[in-house]
Amino acid sequence: MGKTVALDPPTLEWAHRQFQTYYRSTHVEPPARFTRREFAAFPFSVQTLMRRHASFRSAEDLRGFLEEEAPRHVYYSSAYYRNPSDATMVAKEWLGADLIFDLDADHLRQAEGKTYAEQLTLARSRFRDLVDDFLLGDFGFDPRDVTLVFSGGRGFHAHVHADAVLTLSSGERRELVEYILGVGVDPREGVREMREGERGPGLSMGPRSELAGTEAGRPTGVRQRPFQRLAPPDAPGWPGRITRAFFRILTRWEDGGAELAAREMQEAGAHEAVAREWADRLVRQGKGRRIREGLTLDVAAGDFPPELLAQILEQARIDVQGETDAPVTTDIHRLIRLPGSLHGGTGFRVLPLAHEELDRFEPFRDAPVPFAGTSPVDVRLLTDVSYPTFPEATRGKEGETLNLPRATALFLTLRGEARPAAAGAAPTSSRP
Repeated sequence: MGKTVALDPPTLEWAHRQFQTYYRSTHVEPPARFTRREFAAFPFSVQTLMRRHASFRSAEDLRGFLEEEAPRHVYYSSAYYRNPSDATMVAKEWLGADLIFDLDADHLRQAEGKTYAEQLTLARSRFRDLVDDFLLGDFGFDPRDVTLVFSGGRGFHAHVHADAVLTLSSGERRELVEYILGVGVDPREGVREMREGERGPGLSMGPRSELAGTEAGRPTGVRQRPFQRLAPPDAPGWPGRITRAFFRILTRWEDGGAELAAREMQEAGAHEAVAREWADRLVRQGKGRRIREGLTLDVAAGDFPPELLAQILEQARIDVQGETDAPVTTDIHRLIRLPGSLHGGTGFRVLPLAHEELDRFEPFRDAPVPFAGTSPVDVRLLTDVSYPTFPEATRGKEGETLNLPRATALFLTLRGEARPAAAGAAPTSSRP
């Protein structure tokens, strides 16, 4: 569930009026099979207790609820029930559930130390990887069965509603999560030991030994020796994914120089002398480029030391490890934000996105409510703020009064960073 900042009653009332304006002027599309789903909401009140076990017989009923209540947060169940309004799970009679994937910006690798806007940019990139590499790629879901949604807060959701997934158990859903996270994946499985002239799936002939003569294209007079070859970068599943990541590591070292390569090898656990020797071979002698061109690992006047190869491959696995919130996917009774509703911690729309919109989607530009015909709002800042990603590049110091677009004022208010002048004077503390 989303983080909710406590607000005093006048400020709550002001924010509630903005939500009412939105819901009374916007048609929120009900989710598929909505009459079989449970709905839940947090009202605008000082004690924000969730109201659960609601159901709606028609789209008009749902619309009337949103217009009248204008709740601070709205959720619906990923599950389908025979009796969605019953108060116990047994009485609800579970019929199935969508498969939900959730990516939260502040839970991602490399998110620490980034601003909220920077975290959202990172989340968008990782979400694109999750959708393209795993959901549409390895799992092969039809794009028509996958709904992509900006959560309005910290990340993105993917709703898979294909018939084949509806009755998956929690354990079966966990297997999908573990595949995405690379649990149990041995990165060395993508490295094959081959012999001169042997062909692998989709591979060209292996390189000949420089000491071997040829007769009709075949090595002669020299005993064939095995060599190691990486899976092709376009190979399906984890082998191809790890090769692509390995190539990116080699390219980064070539661009950054041997010192960078040696330092990263040591950080991965290599001995200093080994790291420097192989940094020189891979970068200065161009052996890394030859690996990328030929997929073979015996181009460096000697095979990779097994420990060093294992360290680099493990780093490659980590680099392409998928990310998703496991409890959300494995929970077959999960409540998820209603697309089209407003997020009570930001005022941003929970926005469905077409696949082709992902790369150009900008939360601070595209998710705020376009309060058409409304005037700007004066707010007093309760802390220093800096949101250059808003179209109007909002910045200010604590105590300063800014005149802002209504959606921006709502965002700062719900985050507890500003107080609208229309809410009146801030209440005084009763403490001595």
